[in-house]
Amino acid sequence: MTSDIFDAAKETVRRPAYDRDALKVRMCHIGFGAFHRAHQAVYTDQLIGAGGTDWAYREIELMGPTDLLDGLAERGYLYTVVENGAEEQDARIVGSVIDHRHMAQVGPEGIVDAISEDGIELVSITVTEKGYTLTANGGLDFDNPMVKADLESPHAPKTVVGTLVAGLAKRREAGKPPFTILSCDNLPSNGHMTKRAVLDFARAVDADLAAWIETEARFPSTMVDRIVPAMTEESHQILADYIGYTDPAGILCEPFRQWVIEDDFVSGRPDWDQAGATFTRNVLPYENMKLRMLNGSHSFLAYLGYLGGYETIADTMGDEAYKAAAHALMIKEQAPTLEAPQGVDLGAYADALIGRYCNPNIRHRTWQIAMDGSQKLPQRALESIAHHLKAGTPYPRLALLVAGWMIYVSGVDLEGQPIDVRDPLSEKLKELAQGDSIEIIVSNLMQQSGVFPAELALSAALKISLEEAYRAIKEKGVKDAVSALA
Repeated sequence: MTSDIFDAAKETVRRPAYDRDALKVRMCHIGFGAFHRAHQAVYTDQLIGAGGTDWAYREIELMGPTDLLDGLAERGYLYTVVENGAEEQDARIVGSVIDHRHMAQVGPEGIVDAISEDGIELVSITVTEKGYTLTANGGLDFDNPMVKADLESPHAPKTVVGTLVAGLAKRREAGKPPFTILSCDNLPSNGHMTKRAVLDFARAVDADLAAWIETEARFPSTMVDRIVPAMTEESHQILADYIGYTDPAGILCEPFRQWVIEDDFVSGRPDWDQAGATFTRNVLPYENMKLRMLNGSHSFLAYLGYLGGYETIADTMGDEAYKAAAHALMIKEQAPTLEAPQGVDLGAYADALIGRYCNPNIRHRTWQIAMDGSQKLPQRALESIAHHLKAGTPYPRLALLVAGWMIYVSGVDLEGQPIDVRDPLSEKLKELAQGDSIEIIVSNLMQQSGVFPAELALSAALKISLEEAYRAIKEKGVKDAVSALA
């Protein structure tokens, strides 16, 4: 199948210029989603091509259908990434994946064996915020039914955290060192949060195991950035036109990519910096910058853009008021809460983000970005609001963002049409978002959703700000409410 793909590909599609038979499975990755295929796997492919490593990925899936990975295996674990710029495209066949395991095919024990076997130095993760089964305060959610089930059968886990603990336990039992766990999701201090969840689970199973993990294992934090919209029938057709063949695992994404990694590993690691990544001792300034300025403005545009009838982020950029308000959000309300990474100009960073959002060839749907808001809102908006409340500084755009979310999760848009709300708390949020008055709705969502930390849930000042923003959207219309803050 490898030669078939190479034969079918147009001449403009770059092929792996290295011996894939010489690659070794040294890394497992949990979550073979679009972002991983367009990000970590591309960095690794580029590094292999430069002769910088022989490490390759074994892909791990804990849930969902098996057809994507089965099809990938039939095609020699090759897939295509097209970097779709505003004016030009660049296509490459990625060869850094060479193996896979799926829970539905090998069972929990097979997954644990796959991540714990000799030679695996690193297990990386992209499972989105909800995949970590955390509470609002960042600890493991012991009330989650799947977590409860894993604690009852810790040797046959089905959650990400339970699987990691079982894999580490197996390494310890064999007298082997642990593997490094590398979270690549949009969580604040993602390495620290992953470590906390793993230790919470391990302590509930075996205190000695937890002590060993705490001492011996490593959980580097990362900041990852690349806009990778979910693939649609339309984007798959665009991809096929670019490359000359149909690729079910193929990806369209923006040209920009960034990866900042805390340099704290158990043993070896790929030199991803040779492919453009940055290793540092402190990722936090990069994380906060990206979560608040990029992800925060994305959520602003997603909720308020969806309510305004805009399908994609690029569509919102066609409205000068939305563009100006998103930029003002970054500069006036998010940047003041940040410690800028060394050598980074936050104003230039905001300008660059607006430029990326304007790319008409990246159809990043507002509805997609609006998913799982209960898991995203704290790090994208609420932490910044807490900063402003403490400093006594205004935050009208952040308030409008949160008010937009409150209306969105009601499940009914401003025209009375249903919204397909995708969120782990969707039913609870829909119930709380109903009420006889704006005051009741805002109070319900602040105090009973579990999304707001305690100090914000009871804040009278925040309640007033959110009521004003909610009322502005309802009475003026969302576009006028945005325009007033442009």
